[in-house]
Amino acid sequence: MRTLRTLLLLFFVTVSAFGDGTKIRTYVLPYDAKPALRKMLKTIDSATFRIDAAIYSFTHKKIAERLARAARRGVKVRIIFDEESNRNNPRSRIGYLAKFRNVETLLLHANERKRRSKKGLMHMKVLIVDHRHTVFGSANWTYSAFGKNYEILAFVDDYGEAKRAIRALDEMAKSAKPY
Repeated sequence: MRTLRTLLLLFFVTVSAFGDGTKIRTYVLPYDAKPALRKMLKTIDSATFRIDAAIYSFTHKKIAERLARAARRGVKVRIIFDEESNRNNPRSRIGYLAKFRNVETLLLHANERKRRSKKGLMHMKVLIVDHRHTVFGSANWTYSAFGKNYEILAFVDDYGEAKRAIRALDEMAKSAKPY
C-alpha cells in the first residue's frame, strides 16, 4: 500500500504543479455546481472506450445514469467504491450500476490503522475517461456535493496525468473485491 500512497502523492503534486501547457479547469462548489455537473456529465458522455473511477460516496442518480448509458454504448466502466459507505447504503448507486454489462463494481476497505481497531477509508473522488480526461477533487457524487457543500473539482486534460491515476486505481483494484 506504500506504493499506492506514493503514486497518489506523486499524482496530486504533479497536478498542482502544471507548467507544461496541460489544460486544467477548476470549479468551486456550490457556486459553480451546475456548470461543474454539466462538465462532468459531458465528460462521461464523451467516453469512447474506458471509464475508471474511485468514489467514497455515490448517490447522484444523474451521474449513475450517464455511466450506465456509457456502458450500454460499449464503454468499459470500472468503479471502486468505499465498502463501508456503499455496501449497505440503500441510496448508493452501486447496486444499480452492478446490474449493467460492461460495468465492474468493486468494494475496497482501506488499510488497518496501526494501533487502532478501525480501518481507514477509500476516500478518493476521481474519474478518468479514455485514459485522457481526469476529474478529481473533494466532491463526492452526491446531491449535497453538487448543491450545498463547499467543494472543489478539477478537470485535467492530459494523457500522462490520467495514466498515473489509472496506475493508482489498478493497485487499489488488486485489494478490492467484486460487489
